[in-house]
Amino acid sequence: MSSDELVEEVDADGNVLRVVTRAEMRAQHLRHRAVYLLVVHGGQLLVHQRAAHKDVWPGRWDVAAGGVVGAGESWDDAARRELREELGVEADPVPVGAGAWETEDVKVLGRVYVVDHAGPFHFDDGEVVEARFVDAGGLSQLLATEAMCPDSVALALPYARRWLD
Repeated sequence: MSSDELVEEVDADGNVLRVVTRAEMRAQHLRHRAVYLLVVHGGQLLVHQRAAHKDVWPGRWDVAAGGVVGAGESWDDAARRELREELGVEADPVPVGAGAWETEDVKVLGRVYVVDHAGPFHFDDGEVVEARFVDAGGLSQLLATEAMCPDSVALALPYARRWLD
């Protein structure tokens, strides 16, 4: 999603307040909708490192693929789009949860999805630097040693634990 693409500023209940550009949303720290995609397979979770050019948390590790929901886009359509864009796969993710997360810099209403997929994955859009599957022990080590995306750790990770060995 480029900085001039349109997104919805929403209130705490998810009601649309207005449509703004992604750049405005980031600059003004406006609450918006986002999807989080947990990719699991064989008792493991796909984790990835974000590219250095990302507008939020560049270079950090993430436990979920996903991103901002576009203006007028449904949650489910955004989840499928993000799977295609970030991982290069077609799948129908299953919704497993939702929540809100905010700091002074980021305000998000999120929906969490899970998809069981072994790959192969393709990172054609340049948003992912590296990706790998980890089991519960590998995830614990990653969380203890690497800078992580705090929103997906808070919103999505609790739902992932039931799929990990």
